[in-house]
Amino acid sequence: MTAPDTGGLRAALRDQAGSCTTLGSPFMTRLCTLLADRLEPGTPLTNRLFNWPGDPSSRAASVPLRLAGALHALRLRDHAGLAAVYPPQTPDDATLWAAIADALMTEAAFIDAFIDSPPQTNEVRRAATLIAVSHWLAARFDLPMRLSELGASGGLNLMFDRFALKLGATRWGPPDAVLTLSPDWKGPPPPDDAPRIIERRGVDLNPLVTDDLRLLAYLWADQPARLTLTRAAIGAAVAPVDRGDAIDWISRRLPHHPGQLHLIYSTIAWQYFPKAAQDRGHAMIAAAGATATPDTPLAWFGMEADATPGGAALTLRLWPGDLDFQMGRADFHGRWIDWTPPD
Repeated sequence: MTAPDTGGLRAALRDQAGSCTTLGSPFMTRLCTLLADRLEPGTPLTNRLFNWPGDPSSRAASVPLRLAGALHALRLRDHAGLAAVYPPQTPDDATLWAAIADALMTEAAFIDAFIDSPPQTNEVRRAATLIAVSHWLAARFDLPMRLSELGASGGLNLMFDRFALKLGATRWGPPDAVLTLSPDWKGPPPPDDAPRIIERRGVDLNPLVTDDLRLLAYLWADQPARLTLTRAAIGAAVAPVDRGDAIDWISRRLPHHPGQLHLIYSTIAWQYFPKAAQDRGHAMIAAAGATATPDTPLAWFGMEADATPGGAALTLRLWPGDLDFQMGRADFHGRWIDWTPPD
């Protein structure tokens, strides 16, 4: 094995610490900083982490989030004594690091298997953008919608029409919504037109069942409100999520259905697809869009990281017409939305 390039992982951990500060998680900031400062190669697990192929940062493989997710999973399982140092506990750095170092040794096999898969946050607060864009599309096309989610994880955000969006005194969503989202909102409100979802399905390389620990492990231990929202969404998660390659899967769902709008979307998932798969997906979806008609419109929405810091870009590509709309930006966890749809 080649000598580990410790600088790449340490830089990724420090970058993730900064992002966690921005996203309101002091504990994750502290954890990532400790890992950056004190983690060392020398064991099969730590050598793997330091020798990770390609970019380990949040722009690609997100190795820091994989490792943090594995440790939180151990905490949720009440393993490795992490309950004594994880929130709401407030140990000093030496005590916290001693517990983390012990977990990296005693639970190395679990952590090694856990980090095989990329993060699957399934953050339900991102669904506020899906509620908004689906209302926008419902106002533009008076057609029922068929949903296809790429990188759907456990399928929680396939149920966005069961959630409510509340902005000030105005509310969108069913009266019996399983949860209510109230992001800091800038921009015009969504139209009142509610989407009519007639079919929904997702795909993931590693689809999660609703009792899978990963649905909670990638949430952050000092943000209990996120855990509460996710548990509420789990109770409503009934949409099927197929196991497979997202681009192969979407190719089978691209044929148009007369009288239906097909909405394809992803939320912080597209970046994890290999470049060749992204290129193939772009080409296939565009080819399907070229044959769309007013009776079979195709919409492709993304909430994804781009070159601009400070949140994710909200983009919409729409056929017929091959129209590109910049719908605004959103916090990666959906805490705020700057909504800028076209008139």
